[in-house]
Amino acid sequence: MALEICVKAAVGAPNILGDCPFCQRVLLSLEEKKIPYNSHLINLGDKPQWFLEISPEGKVPVVKIDDKWVADSDVIVGILEEKNPEPPLATPPEFASVGSKIFPSFVKFLKSKDPNDGTEQALLEELKALDGHLKAHGPFIAGEKITAVDLSLAPKLYHLEVALGHFKNWTIPDNLTHVLNYIKLLFSRESFKKTKAAEEHVIAGWEPKVNA
Repeated sequence: MALEICVKAAVGAPNILGDCPFCQRVLLSLEEKKIPYNSHLINLGDKPQWFLEISPEGKVPVVKIDDKWVADSDVIVGILEEKNPEPPLATPPEFASVGSKIFPSFVKFLKSKDPNDGTEQALLEELKALDGHLKAHGPFIAGEKITAVDLSLAPKLYHLEVALGHFKNWTIPDNLTHVLNYIKLLFSRESFKKTKAAEEHVIAGWEPKVNA
């Protein structure tokens, strides 16, 4: 029985997978656990009525589990782990929040119009902390095996790389070798290639936020 999942459609291309990192996180979990699923692409600029009935807040991802539509990628991933324990993807609690400030730091830096406001420095500090963690514990956050925290970070690091490269001509410094190797490892996985949005759709997704 395939799971039903609603995910974001690309901006301006309603038949193509869009750029939502939280949707990709859930798709990655489904792929890594080999759970069959059917995706429904939702145009967030023009949400269909049936979708608003199952997701009154109009948010994606939502997944149908035991005849109930469940929202919020944290909740969904937790339920998938519980119901499909193999292969295990649960992150040891002491590593669950590693890298959790990278995405908000990236968004602040991306939207910043002032090069001296400290947002770039704040992002670099977070990436350095991740680099130090991976040096001690890697290649993944909890060691040899990929876990849920990696699947949550992978799409966010992809957005960071694509959006900052495009809008700020910025790249992760070469001396953060553990982070760069980690990104290569994540992005080369079959599950990642299959579930990532095209770069142009990531850029289109951030465009209105950057120019706001």
